[in-house]
Amino acid sequence: MRTIRAAAAFLCILTSLALPLAAGAQTTVRPDQVGLSAERLARIGELVERHVEAGDISGAVTLVARDGRIAHLEAHGEMDIASRKSMAPDAIFRIASMSKPVGAIAILMLIEEGKIRLNDPVSRFIPAYEEMQVGIAQPRRAGPGFGGPPPGPGEPPEFYAVPAARDVRILDLLTHTSGVMSGQIGNFAGRAASATRHDAGVAWTEALGAAPLDFQPGTRWAYSALAGFDVLSRIVEIASGQTFDRFLRERVFAPLGMSDTSFWPTPEQRQRLVTTYVSRNGELVPREDPDSMSGERYFSAAGGLMTTARDYARFAMMLANGGELDGTRILSRRSVELMGSVFIPDTLPGRRSGEGFGLGVRVVSDPALRATWLSEGSFGWSGLYGTHFWVDPKENLVGIILAQTSVRSMLDDFETVVMQAVVE
Repeated sequence: MRTIRAAAAFLCILTSLALPLAAGAQTTVRPDQVGLSAERLARIGELVERHVEAGDISGAVTLVARDGRIAHLEAHGEMDIASRKSMAPDAIFRIASMSKPVGAIAILMLIEEGKIRLNDPVSRFIPAYEEMQVGIAQPRRAGPGFGGPPPGPGEPPEFYAVPAARDVRILDLLTHTSGVMSGQIGNFAGRAASATRHDAGVAWTEALGAAPLDFQPGTRWAYSALAGFDVLSRIVEIASGQTFDRFLRERVFAPLGMSDTSFWPTPEQRQRLVTTYVSRNGELVPREDPDSMSGERYFSAAGGLMTTARDYARFAMMLANGGELDGTRILSRRSVELMGSVFIPDTLPGRRSGEGFGLGVRVVSDPALRATWLSEGSFGWSGLYGTHFWVDPKENLVGIILAQTSVRSMLDDFETVVMQAVVE
């Protein structure tokens, strides 16, 4: 069957030679040309429409690609509820933490150049991270209920500090095992510094050297939603001598033809920006501060990128193809293999069964334990606002769903309806 698919791919290439594509364009093929069932892929639209009709989301764009070619691209629902503007395939979404895998490959590119090592201490680049402390929570004071009452709103957690057993390393930041703003103690201690990020840019993270870690580095997995990858963004700036946005623009986005991906869209692009919603009392209402993770000076790998399904698909297809797309190589095949390797097993406290963690991505280590249709070795990540992607190296397949309200069950179901459409 793979031979049949290869023949179809060869015919498609011959046809495409007569129609040169602009940089960043991507051929769309019939699903059967890449071993997918069109009838089964139709279930994706049915899934999204159910959630639109239920009022869970305003709309979504979905994309499935295999062997470097897009076999499914659909838009459902609305970009903006108030104006009733229909969702479009080229709609731009705030992808929040789906920015993190992009930040991870920036680090990997610099590792390939010998400017950074996975085991480097963060203090090599930011001296303030030398001799850090770990916050240990004090037992709650006596009071009604088990363990006494929790701290009140705005009340600092009670803790004492002990020296960190070792330095925080680049690897710890990539795998969310650093303890940097990864819990109540660190988040409270770092919030004053993080409030300066729109003015200071990712240099705000240099002040975190004085904040306690939430646990000893490497001893558990706990998501560092903001700080961990902003520290990595700053390290990219220091090691490369470029601002983080310029590095990505010149080294990743331009080579891959990702012209609609940025931290701060142009006025024209903002006409295609989807409104971000939260569900409140059964209704979708616009998020009050949708650009909290983006800015004209704040370039955050933690969550600042905005993009389209087609643009992000080019990034994901590059990973699925071992670091290269359309003759442009971003990473070596070995670096991509390492990115999707299980550095953090599902047995480490904090991880989900059947799901380890690689370099900036979750990795399916046991599909049965995870209860998923994804192949072993599939890797990817999600975003707070309702975005989700994965790369399946075994099937050379990419799945992307972009929405602007988070519905976890829809993302899990999207994985299933995509993978059940693989028939060859």
